[in-house]
Amino acid sequence: MTDNVQQKIIIRFRRIEGQIRGLEKLLENDAPRMEVLTQVSAVTQAVKSAGAEVIKLYLEQCLLETACKSDEERSLKMKEFQSALTRYINMA
Repeated sequence: MTDNVQQKIIIRFRRIEGQIRGLEKLLENDAPRMEVLTQVSAVTQAVKSAGAEVIKLYLEQCLLETACKSDEERSLKMKEFQSALTRYINMA
């Protein structure tokens, strides 16, 4: 992962962290529950979006790492990627 791409993902996660802190304040200030749920939905979407970006980068990494490898090594890497993708899909 290039430093630039990694930094963009880190910035996304910091923004999500800020959204979570905002949710805490909403609850502490007894905000309307509909407002809280709207913000929970926004955080959930932000996490999904960041996760999709990480999955995309992971796929690119797997393809690059296995380009000149044996069929067995490619198969193992594919299973590893499939496992990660399944965990992500189950989270979403």
